[in-house]
Amino acid sequence: MTSLLVAEHVTKSFLLPDGSDHYTVLENVSVNVRAGEVVALLGRSGCGKSTLLRILAGLIAPTEGRVLADDAPLTGPNPNVAMVFQSFALLPWLTVQENAELGLTARGVAKEESEAEAIKALRMVGLEGFENAYPRELSGGMRQRVGFARAFVMHPEVLMMDEPFSALDVLTAENLRGEISELWEAGRFPAKSILLVTHNIEEAVTLSDRVIVLAANPGRVRGELMVDLPRPRDTKSGRFKHLVDHIYTIMTNPEAVIKQVPGEEPRFPSLPHARAGGISGLLEMIVDHGGRDDLPQLAERLRLEVDDLLPIVDAAVMLGLAEVAHGDVMVTNIGAEFAQASQDRSKEIFREQLLRRVPIIQTIVEALRGKNNGKVKADLFLDILDEFYSSKEAQRQFATAVDWGRYAKLFEYDADEEILQLPED
Repeated sequence: MTSLLVAEHVTKSFLLPDGSDHYTVLENVSVNVRAGEVVALLGRSGCGKSTLLRILAGLIAPTEGRVLADDAPLTGPNPNVAMVFQSFALLPWLTVQENAELGLTARGVAKEESEAEAIKALRMVGLEGFENAYPRELSGGMRQRVGFARAFVMHPEVLMMDEPFSALDVLTAENLRGEISELWEAGRFPAKSILLVTHNIEEAVTLSDRVIVLAANPGRVRGELMVDLPRPRDTKSGRFKHLVDHIYTIMTNPEAVIKQVPGEEPRFPSLPHARAGGISGLLEMIVDHGGRDDLPQLAERLRLEVDDLLPIVDAAVMLGLAEVAHGDVMVTNIGAEFAQASQDRSKEIFREQLLRRVPIIQTIVEALRGKNNGKVKADLFLDILDEFYSSKEAQRQFATAVDWGRYAKLFEYDADEEILQLPED
């Protein structure tokens, strides 16, 4: 991913009020923000989070080190960022719409264009109909929505958020966080990336893809953690709670070495969404081509985009029926036997590979065999998958597992009754 914003070995010191010495807020800090990600700067009060944000915005200069914006050294205010503040920072004598237009007005954008952009942004944050209201007439949550609209109209590369929910009550903050998440996940967020400053661990895990943990006195980077959780985030899932607990442990133990959270590898690895028949057909084609094929050429022959072909290839690899190296896909020995065998034998091979290599299939079969009537409600397995995936993705994972299990004659599924059962034979 392209780096939009980079801090290289940044140190920031301020002269003490009596002029006797300097106080170092940040020391040798290096961070980067890439396109398409949400990054959280997480740390206790006084660790220099907000100072770092202002250095990255070009509002203050580092004492040492440098900042790059789109690979160019930053020497003044960064025109490619916008900021949402904790304190709302609205001008009380301006209307909601005039506050939203403020940045565009400062840039000299024509009145008609700035009005149109402001109306669109206010609609995005749920303030349609409040254009002519004044800040004093709004609740705290509504005033912060104006702050977001004012940032949105700038269409920044990086939207910076400096503890934007901390001045709000718990319910309002939760609602606003949810709306920001929805915009991001729907691909309608008016910025390429988000840089969030927070001291709230749950907030960091809910919103971000990557958490950078800062230490204090002076502020420095202790390490970073990837938030490998499906979106939208399920704050009640076991994986979410596990990651939050892990970060709490890090934050309360300043000497702890930061490592990726244990157990990040899901108990049930994600199934590529490919139908069993498609896997079989693909392997037959590759065997007919000598057992090895170039992926782009194979996609062209099939008149598929490579991205559409990859799930089928990934499924074959997961099942041990194929391997991929240097842009080529190669059928394994068992894969070649599967592709050339009789229907009964191919289903037998598929069944053996599923039971050997796919944990969710193993779990379903074991549960069915453990029941006297050989039947289990689908909800049991959906609840299990919900621990690892969003509700929508859990449904898709279950559907793929059902397709594979049916093909292998491991179980049947009654979609009307939503019941899995062992085959009658």
